[in-house]
Amino acid sequence: MSYVAQQDMPALPGKEWRYEMRRECQEIIPGLLLGPFQVSKDLDTLLSLGVTHILCIRDPKEAFLVKERFPDRFHYMVLDVVDNDEQNLISLFNGPKQFIYDAINNGGTALVHCNGGISLSPTFVILFIMQHNSMSYTEALHYVQNKRYCISPNTGFMAQLKEYEPIYRAQKAILAMPPQAGRTMSNRRKRDEDEDDETEWNSRRPHGPMDKPEDDDQTMDVAA
Repeated sequence: MSYVAQQDMPALPGKEWRYEMRRECQEIIPGLLLGPFQVSKDLDTLLSLGVTHILCIRDPKEAFLVKERFPDRFHYMVLDVVDNDEQNLISLFNGPKQFIYDAINNGGTALVHCNGGISLSPTFVILFIMQHNSMSYTEALHYVQNKRYCISPNTGFMAQLKEYEPIYRAQKAILAMPPQAGRTMSNRRKRDEDEDDETEWNSRRPHGPMDKPEDDDQTMDVAA
């Protein structure tokens, strides 16, 4: 799997946020845009921004409206996600993450959008920025919010952003381990599992006359 190299984070924007900018998309890092569904309907805007990939994240109830508009012009990925506190996003993240990397690695630009660009799509972008740039969840949240000030992930999504930080850091630590160390840990874990299995089998197998100690057998031979 080929991932784009970590980039230096661009300077935060100096221009003041205006309310009407919520209807536009903003560049988060080179090759990654975040915005509302409205932007994905404007072909001229998409072409002018160099968009090649569109990640459409929608609540299933919005499927009749929020959908691919130009499937013959762009690479699409559509993700149906319920926008409430109970929805698990971490388990869905690998596909969107790879989709964004595919766009950037091939010199393209990915637009990530939901209906309003306020909660669903920003959460996925924050997850991406967090892992890609080895940031804490608060650093990634503040960075994306400085690019698109109107974002506001719901309470459940915010909790998952916090939960994801130790998950991705552990994944990176494992990938950074030398191959020999990884094999050693794997072999040690396999031996421990085998020993546990043998102990459990011995504790469960029936005992009978054939399980007499060796000393008892020798005593019987002498007596004979």
